[in-house]
Amino acid sequence: MINLPKHKQLILFDGVCNLCDGSVKYVIKHDKDNRFMFAALQSEIGKKIIKAYNIDTEKTDSILLYSPEKGISYKSTAALKVALKLGFPRNLMGAFLIVPAFIRNAVYDFIAKNRYKWYGKKDNCMIPTPELKAKFLD
Repeated sequence: MINLPKHKQLILFDGVCNLCDGSVKYVIKHDKDNRFMFAALQSEIGKKIIKAYNIDTEKTDSILLYSPEKGISYKSTAALKVALKLGFPRNLMGAFLIVPAFIRNAVYDFIAKNRYKWYGKKDNCMIPTPELKAKFLD
């Protein structure tokens, strides 16, 4: 479906959300092994994956983690799987994967529901700098 370079995972994020934008910048800064690529949910690739996996964007609208081998991870599971790959001490967040997803996602959904109110919203998706452009798919 989407051709990613080998050993890469794609983080799909809400391109107009300030919290999501900050999270993407955080992941880029701490992704020492260059494992992640990024695309906005609003991008053509984002729309293609949403359609292919029949994702209801009313229920899942802030982060998805895609890899050709493993498919899609949603919400808190996606965020924690990303944290696992960011090295110590961030990888310790992965311990929360033992908490049942319905509990983790209740917290996640509360934050996601309020993210625009708390952190604001942009009119347009983030435009990466030239040096970061290679990490983003359109």
